[in-house]
Amino acid sequence: MPNIDTSTDTGAATMIPVLLVVEDEPLLRMLAMDVGEDAGFTVVAAANAAAAVAILEARTDIRVVFTDIDMPGSIDGLKLAACIRDRWPPIHIIVTSGHRKPADGDLPAGSMFFAKPYRQDRVIEAMRRMAA
Repeated sequence: MPNIDTSTDTGAATMIPVLLVVEDEPLLRMLAMDVGEDAGFTVVAAANAAAAVAILEARTDIRVVFTDIDMPGSIDGLKLAACIRDRWPPIHIIVTSGHRKPADGDLPAGSMFFAKPYRQDRVIEAMRRMAA
């Protein structure tokens, strides 16, 4: 079971990097959380982009966001990635999808894309590199 931190306490600095997983499918969210924990992160999760933005507004310790493209609501993963780049430029972004691949220029600079099903070892390597 992933090391899930749902608190909003940002007063204490932590040595463990924090990963925000944004995925609407519960089983895929849990899988991504496991991947994040295996990469050495404390994991925070959101079921949609609106919840992710609320978490980002409440916390200052998130280093990497791992988001699906296709999610319910008015903000998909690509719009969320653009929002993160505009509002929280130091945060690194990994985007994933099993249905579509972003076109050139759809991802913010410095972001990465992984098609589902993705190789967990490659995602873990990318997460660790981004948090370093």
